[in-house]
Amino acid sequence: MNEKITEDIVRTHFKSDEYYDKILFEEQKSSIPRVDKLLKNASKSGLGGGKPEFLITFKNERPDLIIVIECKASRTKHESKTRDNYKEYAVDGVLLYSSFLSQVYDVLSIAVSGEDKNNVKISHFIQLKGGEQAKPIFGNDLLPVKNYIDGYINNEHKRNQEYQELLKYAKPLNEHLHSIKVKESQRSLLISGILIALEDESFEASYTKKKNTQDLANLLVNTIKEQLGNALKHEKSENLAIAYSFIKTHTDLSQTDNVLVDLIRDVNEKIKPFIKTYPGQDILGQFYIEFLQYSNNDKSLGIVLTPPHITEFFSDIAMVDKNSVLLDNCAGTAGFLISGMKKMVVDANGDAEKIKNITKNQLLGIERDVEIFALACSNMYIHGDGKSNIERGSCFDEEIIERVKTKHPNVGFLNPPYRPPKAKNDRYEYEFILNNLSMLEKGGTCVTIIPMSCVLAQSGKELDLKTRLLESHTLEAVLSMPDELFVNSNVGTITCIMVIKAHQPHPANYETYFGYCKDDGFIKRKPMGRGDYLNRWNGIKEQWLYNFRNRKEVDKHSIKRCVTAEDEWCAEAYMETDYSNITKDDFIESIKKFVIFQEMNLK
Repeated sequence: MNEKITEDIVRTHFKSDEYYDKILFEEQKSSIPRVDKLLKNASKSGLGGGKPEFLITFKNERPDLIIVIECKASRTKHESKTRDNYKEYAVDGVLLYSSFLSQVYDVLSIAVSGEDKNNVKISHFIQLKGGEQAKPIFGNDLLPVKNYIDGYINNEHKRNQEYQELLKYAKPLNEHLHSIKVKESQRSLLISGILIALEDESFEASYTKKKNTQDLANLLVNTIKEQLGNALKHEKSENLAIAYSFIKTHTDLSQTDNVLVDLIRDVNEKIKPFIKTYPGQDILGQFYIEFLQYSNNDKSLGIVLTPPHITEFFSDIAMVDKNSVLLDNCAGTAGFLISGMKKMVVDANGDAEKIKNITKNQLLGIERDVEIFALACSNMYIHGDGKSNIERGSCFDEEIIERVKTKHPNVGFLNPPYRPPKAKNDRYEYEFILNNLSMLEKGGTCVTIIPMSCVLAQSGKELDLKTRLLESHTLEAVLSMPDELFVNSNVGTITCIMVIKAHQPHPANYETYFGYCKDDGFIKRKPMGRGDYLNRWNGIKEQWLYNFRNRKEVDKHSIKRCVTAEDEWCAEAYMETDYSNITKDDFIESIKKFVIFQEMNLK
């Protein structure tokens, strides 16, 4: 056995890669001092420094990523059962190196065993900086360097880590904007405006060179106006430009040295890269939640912003593809439209003409609130929507309804304003749902998330609206959501997702699918709030979707029942409870939740 043969296989693979001139390919040790320092105590024998076969770093990009490779001549020495025989086995050794390097880097570890290039054994692992353990990634073949980079960027664990880091930044950013007296309602607009201006290469190259703060403020607003004018209808771009005009007159932004330039630099370095790397994530919507923590504006409007993993889940439920025409009649910050656009563009598979048509004609929204409308349009622009089709006005306006119908939407998403208890003049959630359905093509799919109280209603106006829904449309499914789904928005509403087929009356003996989807894998951590810190969501989502699409009845998770308007539309009403597993603590916790629910609904 000759390990040099294995090393030659790896060396030849990377040296013949078209990306080779962009990487630093080193053997045994690194010329980067901090890498050598990290490996100083990583000896496989426990003595001296660690010397992996190969180390790969990147010259001009991805300074946070390192690739470490360990080789063994024999395939039988690929991996031990306990992974702690570092000297004898390739996987064991490379994971040892990863555990040290991951203190500073995101580490892609590659273990290679065997002397025949057509029959080598290969394992890949990724361990993120500060991560608890390395996780398998990729397959069993050596890949081009570009594939490794793309896989790393699109890794769910990496995206989740980056997302959490960005949300951490939202808090001090909010406190800073609060300290310089930027209104809560204008903070997300300010950030979106900066992101729009940074799309202009000349602005990005010149903003730091402006000596006069007022000149920079003027340049920022003028660039925003020019960028929007190139993409949107004149009337809409003019109205949006007016929304950003406060930047020119705000005391600190336009007159205090370094305030605006430092803010632009921060947005360029901390927010823009994430949006470019992970399109389809409604970051502005999440910042909007943080920015409103000092006010009650969002609650007074009945606005509850949908968590991003649920906006993506909607697209999966409706099986959105490149031919979908998506409507959100309660657009808010456009989270549903952005998520849907991402799915549609991916399905277009690089077809430039199709992608252009998706962004120009297949994303439709309606938003009444002036400032949120401006934020939605700018949000869509930032995420690549070439011609925003978001209407400004009421979704019940007949002229708007008729204009939307001409676009032939076949998928409807909405999170309607949640009606406060005992409100007299506010519209019911079902009215927004029926409004969305009225604009969809026959057979189209409407997916909505609403308070659980709506599907439990058995009298009054809501019963009448439930009856109207079944008379014209089919109730396909209702999924009970986690109790704390909206905790990051400081909202305690318990919700469910409804799936409805448009313009096909609900058959008398049709079985509706009810899912008990209470555990999405998210947990709460201070101060970041509720998140997928254990990376469980993807696996859970796939199981939910499998059961839903195949209408599987699974014990303690899902059940099918024929229902009428008078019935309760939720899984809890029909699933048998196993009382043998209930403890005294469960009982106490349930009583607490019931008391909180009553308090919230009596206010």
